[in-house]
Amino acid sequence: MPETKSAITPEHPKGKIVYIDHLKVVLTVLVILHHTVITYGAPGNWYFNEKTKLLGAIVPMTAFVAVNQAFFMGFFFFLSALFIPSSYDKKGPAKFITDRLLRLGLPLVFYSLVLSPFLSFMPYNYTGTHPKITYAQYLGGFDSWIDFGVLWFVAALLLFTLAYALFRMFVDDRLVSKPIPSTVKILTFAICVGVLTYTVRIFFPVGWVLKPLGFQLGHFAQYVAMFVLGIIASRSKWISNADYATGKTMRTIALCLVFIGFPVFFVVRQLVGFPVEYYNVGGHWQSLWYAVWEQLVGFTIVTALLCIGKTRWNKPSAFLSLLARSSFAVYIFHPLILIGLSVALHSWAIEPALKFLVVGPLAVLGSFLLGLLVVRIPGVNRVV
Repeated sequence: MPETKSAITPEHPKGKIVYIDHLKVVLTVLVILHHTVITYGAPGNWYFNEKTKLLGAIVPMTAFVAVNQAFFMGFFFFLSALFIPSSYDKKGPAKFITDRLLRLGLPLVFYSLVLSPFLSFMPYNYTGTHPKITYAQYLGGFDSWIDFGVLWFVAALLLFTLAYALFRMFVDDRLVSKPIPSTVKILTFAICVGVLTYTVRIFFPVGWVLKPLGFQLGHFAQYVAMFVLGIIASRSKWISNADYATGKTMRTIALCLVFIGFPVFFVVRQLVGFPVEYYNVGGHWQSLWYAVWEQLVGFTIVTALLCIGKTRWNKPSAFLSLLARSSFAVYIFHPLILIGLSVALHSWAIEPALKFLVVGPLAVLGSFLLGLLVVRIPGVNRVV
């Protein structure tokens, strides 16, 4: 995501692959809606929550965040990794590392020291849960100065990138070329990542956070795998050779997993009567089942988007290119817009699920408008 190039240029191009930028816009919108859904009903923690109690709203909200979590952050790592090998080749180790430290490190410092305190101040001071105080008074008692919030992704990407730079100091991967994997190999690999995820969750269940970095290690098996695959895909020209037929097959599998597979989790739990936490904590058969389902969903959706997008969505669009250029800024600042809207509307006496229908679109619109302004600021636009 932090890469600001307008498009990937394959080594033997017939034209720029612009749909990658289009996908970045879609993923950024999903991030905003993901946090909005958590605000108003889905499981998960956020700066401000106003959860619905309507089962008819909770079920689709839960499905939405479960499907998102299965692929969207892993996809961000994959897309970010696509740019890394060529950037390292062009800049060399010293300039590459310096550039990554600036472009990823500065947003982390800004978010932690400047943005994060204000984000937590808004629900503290303006929702009636505490006596109102000034921001200076709030900062006087504030003690969470290392808090990357949503930028845990940037912190992880920085660590992964530095690990790649270290790897390159000992291994030259410029001649690495792997054949594009078949559908069977992708599904088999997804199952393997699912089993590894299940194992990790025995020690780090879903929801356990490595502080102060904000890493949920229960999801990191996929993140590492997607990052490594992005590096390999870049070297092996997988994007240029993405096959439309494979994409359609993966789309069908993904739709079956989501619309047939996910409801089965609710049915089985009702029939057997085990705690819902068993799906998130390794050591239970339910956790293995869910982890494998999650990775199958993630890898099939990512493959479908890459393969179908190459054929169906590879037309240049000035509007989408503009939005893509601001996507990193939107990712950084969207909590400010979302929390501001949800706090401002907290006293609006309507069903929280209905508030989502209002706040969600406004948060997307407001976040992109702010992002477009941020990338016009001299100096700042060299980072975001």
